[in-house]
Amino acid sequence: MEQIANIVAGLDVEKVRKDFPILGTQVHGKPLVYFDNGATTQKPQVVIDAEARYYENYNSNVHRGVHHLSQVATNAYEQARQTVASFINAAHSHEIIFTKGTTDGINLVANAMSRRFLKAGDTVIISAMEHHSNIVPWQIACEDNGATLKVIPINEKGELQMEAFKAMLDETVKIVAVTYVSNTMGTINPVEEIIELAHAKNIPVLIDAAQAIQHISIDVQALKPDFLAFSGHKIYGPTGTGVLYGTTEWLNKLPPYQGGGDMIKTVTFAKTTYNELPYKFEAGTPNIAGAIALAAGIEYLQGLGLEKVQQYEEELMTYALQELRKIDGLRLIGDAAHRSGAISFLVHNIHPFDMGELLDQQGIAVRTGHHCTEPLMDLFRIPGTVRASLSFYNTKEEVDMLVAGVKRAASMLL
Repeated sequence: MEQIANIVAGLDVEKVRKDFPILGTQVHGKPLVYFDNGATTQKPQVVIDAEARYYENYNSNVHRGVHHLSQVATNAYEQARQTVASFINAAHSHEIIFTKGTTDGINLVANAMSRRFLKAGDTVIISAMEHHSNIVPWQIACEDNGATLKVIPINEKGELQMEAFKAMLDETVKIVAVTYVSNTMGTINPVEEIIELAHAKNIPVLIDAAQAIQHISIDVQALKPDFLAFSGHKIYGPTGTGVLYGTTEWLNKLPPYQGGGDMIKTVTFAKTTYNELPYKFEAGTPNIAGAIALAAGIEYLQGLGLEKVQQYEEELMTYALQELRKIDGLRLIGDAAHRSGAISFLVHNIHPFDMGELLDQQGIAVRTGHHCTEPLMDLFRIPGTVRASLSFYNTKEEVDMLVAGVKRAASMLL
């Protein structure tokens, strides 16, 4: 274990694992092996403490009170916004909108675009590997306006067919919305090229970074997306939290998503004047504790060093793929040259649910099913996959346990 833990990327994984209380849990009498990080990551103690500290010490609403607790809470909430802005190198903290998660952020943009910028004959482009949360909001937007949803095809390895994408970029396209990293296959998409090609035709781009933000360093000023969304719970923060980044230009163009308190300057029965950014998009009492704890999760990751984390996770991914490929009858679903986070597979004709249940009996947590990418499953003509998704607190020893667990399950089911 010592060799595994300490050499790679200067990251002491055994020490890091002690920061995550749940990793000491037993499942069915066996140590938990947690490979469901794509669904949600586990939380370090500092995140749990940050959320508890808010409720214990300065629970109050933000932006509205002159009393001490409200000012402390407001300062902590706005400092969390600044932490996020710094993490992705946003030019201004007002370009950070706190949301419930990636789904909420994408719905915000799709709804606002639908109301102001989409009409019959227009086109929205997404890709064949999108999560339902980056398909359904755009379907609704297109249905409401008579616009057309077009889909970038993929090859058999699960990579975007970029020539087909280039051919789609005409004057009817009003927005391109694509995932940075596939939640099912782990494919890393060429988002820099996608943004550059779209911007050459003055088309805005939304990037779904839900599966990228925790694995890959993102600098929005260098990448230049118009919008970028991610979820707090996938980057070691609480559930029900998320971030929508938008450029000042685009956030000012969009109408408010929801009406209510805090997103207004003045209200009369005749007319309402909307608040400035970012509050224009944050109606009602926000998840204050969640935002503060999300910032704690980001600071924890920064403390480890994202470059070290990325290098370690890449080496772990390489090892996992190498060992899984040795299993008789195992078929990888998606085998892109550039990948991160997730590995999807099937073994012979075993149903993924059956494999998942037998792995669970061995204390190994994986995700089974269509992973909210049903069109992708239809493309591969499969009912679903077994998905193992990795984090920096996973070890090569755990990969070995997964491989042994898959072999044992297969011997029982075949």
